[in-house]
Amino acid sequence: IPVFILAGLFVHCVFLVSIFDIYFSSPLVHGMTPQQTPLPPPAKRLVLFVADGLRADSLYELSSNGTPRAPYLRSILENNGSWGISHTRVPTESRPGHVALIAGFYEDVSAVAKGWKENPVEFDSVFNESKYTWSWGSPDILPMFAKGATGDHVYTFCYEAEREDFGAEDAAKLDIWVFDHVKSFFNSSRSNQTLFSALNEEKVVLFLHLLGIDTNGHAHRPNSREYQENIKQVDEGVKEIASLIDSFYGNDGKTAFILTSDHGMTDWGSHGAGHPSETLTPLIVWGAGVNYPQKVTSQFFEDNFLKEWKLENLKRIDVNQADIAPLMASLIGVPFPLNSVGTLPLEYLNSSAHFKAESMFTNAVQILEQFKVKMSQKKETTLSFLFTPFKPLSDSEQISLLKKIRLYIQQQKYDEAVSLCKTLIDLALEGLSYYHTYDRLFLGLSIAVGFVGWTTYVILVIIKAHTNLTKTVPTNEKKSTVLFYSFASAGMIIAFFLLIQTCPWTYYVYCLLPVPVWYAVVREIPVIQDLATNVLSLYIGQSIGFLLVCILGIEILVFSFFYRSALTIGLLVFAGWPVITQLWIQAKTRALVWTLLCVLLAIFPLMPVVGREPNIPLVIAAGLMTLLISFFFLYKELASLWKSENRYRDNEDLKVYFYQMFSIALSTYVVSSTHNSLQNKQGLPVMNQIISWMTLVSSPVLLLLSPTFLFQRLFSILLSVMSTYLLLSTGYEALFPLALFGLMFAWINMEQEALQHYGLLLKPKLAVFNFTYAMDITQFRQLHLDDVRRSFFFVFFIVTAFFGTGNIASINSFDPASVYCFLTVFSPFMMGGLLLLKVAIPFVLVSCAFEAVQVTTQLSSKSLFLIVLVISDIMALHFFFLVKDYGSWLDIGTSISHYVLVMSLTIFMMVMNGLAQQLTTQRLGFPRRTKHHS
Repeated sequence: IPVFILAGLFVHCVFLVSIFDIYFSSPLVHGMTPQQTPLPPPAKRLVLFVADGLRADSLYELSSNGTPRAPYLRSILENNGSWGISHTRVPTESRPGHVALIAGFYEDVSAVAKGWKENPVEFDSVFNESKYTWSWGSPDILPMFAKGATGDHVYTFCYEAEREDFGAEDAAKLDIWVFDHVKSFFNSSRSNQTLFSALNEEKVVLFLHLLGIDTNGHAHRPNSREYQENIKQVDEGVKEIASLIDSFYGNDGKTAFILTSDHGMTDWGSHGAGHPSETLTPLIVWGAGVNYPQKVTSQFFEDNFLKEWKLENLKRIDVNQADIAPLMASLIGVPFPLNSVGTLPLEYLNSSAHFKAESMFTNAVQILEQFKVKMSQKKETTLSFLFTPFKPLSDSEQISLLKKIRLYIQQQKYDEAVSLCKTLIDLALEGLSYYHTYDRLFLGLSIAVGFVGWTTYVILVIIKAHTNLTKTVPTNEKKSTVLFYSFASAGMIIAFFLLIQTCPWTYYVYCLLPVPVWYAVVREIPVIQDLATNVLSLYIGQSIGFLLVCILGIEILVFSFFYRSALTIGLLVFAGWPVITQLWIQAKTRALVWTLLCVLLAIFPLMPVVGREPNIPLVIAAGLMTLLISFFFLYKELASLWKSENRYRDNEDLKVYFYQMFSIALSTYVVSSTHNSLQNKQGLPVMNQIISWMTLVSSPVLLLLSPTFLFQRLFSILLSVMSTYLLLSTGYEALFPLALFGLMFAWINMEQEALQHYGLLLKPKLAVFNFTYAMDITQFRQLHLDDVRRSFFFVFFIVTAFFGTGNIASINSFDPASVYCFLTVFSPFMMGGLLLLKVAIPFVLVSCAFEAVQVTTQLSSKSLFLIVLVISDIMALHFFFLVKDYGSWLDIGTSISHYVLVMSLTIFMMVMNGLAQQLTTQRLGFPRRTKHHS
């Protein structure tokens, strides 16, 4: 078994990692020559303000009384400069956003593993190409551009990471810190000759990273007073800095200013996915070389923002986020960043037609350079007879296009030159994408073949080892040797092909994985033949019906990832299960309880997504309800204690329950007091923080001290996880584990009735059932068709455990407010870990209940678990083919999230299965008191 589990884990990890290789590998190539516009630039210096986490609508819309949120910036876009919306891409995080703005390319998703802090890939940026860059702001962002720069000309001034505190009085002071430091920097330069002359050079960039808005958005939501006040403070700061810089340079008119944002934010204060509130960011450009506002009578956009913002008569110029890097480069005349894929937005420039045409030509050549490098790389690693080049941009086509553009510029036909440049850019980008995804089909097929093989193998293992559908077939030694050598040679041929083409090592894993998997399947051909004759002769009608029901069940699960309400429909069908199978006749009360709990749980997937609005009274109510249930349970325990023989041991057991109940009362108090403290802007009380961490550590220990009788241990597990879960809750989701646990309790009881109903076993007495001894049962029974339903119930409950608490099928559905009892200072890994724990807690409850079902129905945990594996693998295969890297960014983000979630779920269930066994069977002993006889 361990070998099988390790193989399963390995296979699933490969499947999970593969999509990042297939769909989201790094797009960067190296070895291009820098391209620079040959004409003098309009500006000597550029000031870039990035207001982290600022949504476009939050800046542009008018406040309730009709006044602008940012009066200075509003007057700029009405009188001095150009404006529009910058469309960002998924993942909408700070690091990829800044890379797109300053380096001009969209970073691959693999950077998430580095917490968006270190450079997973070296890249060129506008800062690197500048003569000097001074930057002020967050230690999470600035160092990565200084690190990637050659030479020593990018200077950073950061505050301490501890200042990024979501529970602080006001995060706007992060922005005030930046503005104050910029002012003192310019004042000190008057007495520092070296700095003064450096500031007066050309090709200078000043970068102000303003993190306050993002921090306030996370802590208080974008519709809060704090977020909107912060926008006003940033507006005043930008006004002061702009006038300070203009006066420092004697109003020489050679400074260009850009204000934008790296990403937006959802209404509930998170970002990372592709919702329009996250991908639409403001862009305002003014100063040297920038177009003045252009009056228009009508302009067409699919959204209705212009009307809402009262900006219908000012031309709105939308760009992709990566287009801002070439805009900055052309304004100050530095080479375009080597890896930039942005297209210069000419409508922002107020310069001669000649300058525009030359800049566009530089842009086209710079992107074409990347295309050439990418093509030659692919050509080197592919056998010549297998290589299919990108036809629309063959060598001759490239030369003729470049000649044409040059000729147009010489003949001063600038408009024609610009439109040809745009054609060339589009073709080069298309070609880059073509070579970047060159191996996709081949790798995708390899993974799919491996997936299907693995699932088939697991089904065969179930049938062969855990059912009596097949009789043991003697193996033919000669045939199996031939089989082994033929598969081994196939593997060698594949490896040889990959070796000739100098493919990366991951390709070997993806392409060779199907070989051993299918070898294991083909070895079982006699079993398959035997099964086919058995099933076809006896149960053909039943088998088809059963298959259809299975397919329908799995489709509902897949559907629930898109529409959470599908789970409600599933739970309502479950509620009718005792009626459909006539179970209710033999156990009316249990069937009624089961039906009511199914209906109760069915309400949760219809609730709004978690974290939209905190509702602390509900969390407190959940704490009090848990205590109430505990008292009821204790009352029954005390009643049984009077009849007990071993009074000492039971006393100790009761103490454990009292400690757990005390812990729940404490958690309820901490949640309430922390919420009040943060609302009053007093930060997180240290005492509360200590209690929270101590609860987190002590609850698993208390659990292991409780008795291992079935109901007692399960109840102890509920109390343990509830004390931690309450600390991580912000609203109605705190009630979810209670409803889920109730249903799990009913499920264990109902499974007993089902066993009796199908005449499989005599009903054991659950009250005296002990987990520790149950593991010794060797007389496990064979699988029955009803066991497939049991496994399906488990997968369904696991999916419900994820979506029922108000998560959406996206990696950004988590609300940072959940962890405020533990910490408020920004720390991505610590916060991520706690949020994962919150997601895992309902899983623990379901897994432990499933463990109880396995043990009480006398099934080996392996056989039921294998069925679960098949169900979840079939779901994962669905999502593998649904992964997209085109279309709207919302679709792409969601499709990645779905696949990652299903694959993680499968790997997670393997871990959960082991954890549930430990939680139910292990027990820590109390030290015995010795009795002294007088």
